Amino acid sequence: MNLIAGFLVVIFSVFGGFLASGGQLLALWHPPELIIIAGGALGAFIIANPTKVLKTVAKDIPTLLKGSKYTKELYMDLLALLYELFMKARKEGLMSLESHIEEPDQSPIFTKYPRVLDDHHAVDFMTDYLRLMVTGTANAFEMESLMDLELETHHNEGSVPQNSVQTMADGLPGFGIVAAVMGVVITMASINEGPEVIGAKVAAALVGTFLGILLSYGIAGPIASSLGFKAADEAKFIEVIKVSLLASLNGYSPQVAVEFGRKVIFESERPGFLELEDYVKRKS
Repeated sequence: MNLIAGFLVVIFSVFGGFLASGGQLLALWHPPELIIIAGGALGAFIIANPTKVLKTVAKDIPTLLKGSKYTKELYMDLLALLYELFMKARKEGLMSLESHIEEPDQSPIFTKYPRVLDDHHAVDFMTDYLRLMVTGTANAFEMESLMDLELETHHNEGSVPQNSVQTMADGLPGFGIVAAVMGVVITMASINEGPEVIGAKVAAALVGTFLGILLSYGIAGPIASSLGFKAADEAKFIEVIKVSLLASLNGYSPQVAVEFGRKVIFESERPGFLELEDYVKRKS
């Protein structure tokens, strides 16, 4: 929703200010300039990125319209799920978690939290390390090192869509200059056609520069920033799982292990201690 609202503000501010200054919108309507700029930038984007990145960007951009799914409610579900798993392991032993982590879709614990279960990367991360805890093949130090490596890989992978779109945004003003130069070339070829014709062609050339800058700083650049925040939200969700699992592995009680996870949540989504405690009791 913020994406649409932001675009509307940009459009109304730029074009509304132009109209208020006495301009005419039709003076900015030059499809050939738009084709040169947008088409050139899109072509360069396709050349610069492998198919998997193109598919990821195409999949991620529509999700920006919905806003972040990592809300306080989702974090409370995550912590409540971890608490239940830790409590079961504490009462019945780590082996009691085996059936739950092998088939989380069939687990009576996991299925109580469908919003967490829908995040397949988070569930895979959680079950993979719970499996290592069950088998007892890694100590806390080794597991933390492995988690850090996986999180670093996830961060690098998650930053690719942002970086690729930002690179395209950085190139848009350049394509605007290309369109302007081509417009000037056309103008020079019409130098004998009179001031009115020359003025119209110069204006068309300048529109190319305008569109390149507008598309860069008003559209593509903000989309790249939004993709970056989306990746940061995903990384934070995984980090909460990491911290909670390590706290449990180090021998802390389920209540304390979950509190470790709560502490690393961004303040805007972090539930209060009593709020989380009450929620966990109601869900358990």
